[in-house]
Amino acid sequence: MFNTTKALVLRQVRYKEADRILTLFTASDGKLTAKARGALRKSSKLSAATQQLCWAEMTLFGNRGKWTVNEAVVLEPFLGLQNDMEALSLGCYFAECLEALTAEEEPDGALLQLILNALYALSRSLYDKRLVKAAFELRLMALLGYEPDLRGCAVCGREEPEEPCLGVESGQLCCRQCRTGAQGPAAPLSRASLAALRYVIAAPPKQLFSFRLEGEALGELAQAAERYLLSHAERGFATLDYWKQIAGGPV
Repeated sequence: MFNTTKALVLRQVRYKEADRILTLFTASDGKLTAKARGALRKSSKLSAATQQLCWAEMTLFGNRGKWTVNEAVVLEPFLGLQNDMEALSLGCYFAECLEALTAEEEPDGALLQLILNALYALSRSLYDKRLVKAAFELRLMALLGYEPDLRGCAVCGREEPEEPCLGVESGQLCCRQCRTGAQGPAAPLSRASLAALRYVIAAPPKQLFSFRLEGEALGELAQAAERYLLSHAERGFATLDYWKQIAGGPV
């Protein structure tokens, strides 16, 4: 069975002397594993299109549940990532998140659009990297079914909580004075970072990163987003640790 589809290469692993094993996120079938025979040879027509974080049109051949890349044409190589190690490592973190947190062969156009938009923003340095990272993490969690409840304080009902906190396990907002230890760990926010968090959850996909946040407020959003993702993912990410090394420390 042949299947021509658009695909993002989430991961590539060398196999034998010249092959690549790819983890793809395809437009038609979601996450797939496919072999690209001879892709590591200099003369291979598959070489460029099967590199990590490349967006390509591929013709896949399926046989007994296994996929092979027959043809591949680059659509968007995100070349800006190759000249910015911090952006590249952050893009690899986004790819690892999608690989780890999605199921095989479950197409999801919203998730695909999210990571493509994030890679585009990174590759062209359109926004602060911390802003792109926080927006990606929060929107990813929302799309995976972990959207936080941001309507107001979960205890007193105040629409604009006093000294707001986000429960990184519960996903609930509360005022600092309303919060108890029984509610689990929480990330402190300000009015500005809370407004940004609400924007990220509700914004149209193409406008996801179109908000302004700087300084301490951006740091609050970044910390809350990362802690929220890691809490619900229940695992760490090697690419996140590497990005922090490249970026020069914590978020």
